[in-house]
Amino acid sequence: MNERSYSAPSGIPALIGLLVILAGAIALTIFGIKGKEPWMVISGIIVVIIMLVALAGFFTVAPNEAKVLQFFGRYVGTVHDAGPRFANPFYSKKAVSLRMRNFESSKLKINDLDGNPIEIAAVVVWQVVDTAEALFKVNDYVDFVHIQSESALRQMAQSYSYDTHDPASISLRSHGTEISDHLQKEIQERLTSAGVKVIEARITHLAYAPEIAQAMLQRQQAGAIIAARTLIVEGAVSMVEMALEQLAKRGVVQLDEERKAAMVSNLLVVLCGERGTQPIVNTGTIYS
Repeated sequence: MNERSYSAPSGIPALIGLLVILAGAIALTIFGIKGKEPWMVISGIIVVIIMLVALAGFFTVAPNEAKVLQFFGRYVGTVHDAGPRFANPFYSKKAVSLRMRNFESSKLKINDLDGNPIEIAAVVVWQVVDTAEALFKVNDYVDFVHIQSESALRQMAQSYSYDTHDPASISLRSHGTEISDHLQKEIQERLTSAGVKVIEARITHLAYAPEIAQAMLQRQQAGAIIAARTLIVEGAVSMVEMALEQLAKRGVVQLDEERKAAMVSNLLVVLCGERGTQPIVNTGTIYS
């Protein structure tokens, strides 16, 4: 079932016409009572009743709102034009807001890709784009958005690690844009059938579960230290290799294998040490 647009006429001219007819019917009834004309009284009362029923056909549509019209359970159409409108008084009129709405999920405790328990929450910005699907395809589209959004958040969080030191891998903590895009796509796939468009979805809370937070912090720090040390060692080895190549190329000094090993050891100590090294000046020869 898809939305059908319904063009309801403006309510102001119809209201004026009905009020004029209603006034005439009341006057007819009064004249009939005074002139003791039963047909005038009956006609006036019938017209008054019809006009009072017709007044139920007036309704207003607010900006960024739609009214879904039904006739004894049959979908007639949706009115989007703002202002006073008039339709069949026997149509039921259900208001549906087309404004953007925010939904912030609760803090969910789930396991990430590595099996670590984490807490995660997200905010979803959404709006109704098809009123017929929103009302007739799901029981309660607002509740449907809430449940499906949290379900998509769980599914997405289980597909990534909380953190990683591999630049090629996407993690929940370090790749906010990619995670938001994935989450928005995941939610949109679930809400398309409800006539809802997801405008934005972003994570608002991300942390390790309290019972493992301290241990995971230590693990995270250790992983960061190892990653940093790896880069330092790679850089130091490259620098030592470059120094040996330049010394040999320029013929500054000729070193045997033993002295090369000593030089490499000293350079690595200087380059990889956490603190500044204290140099020892050798006033003798290179061998003593």
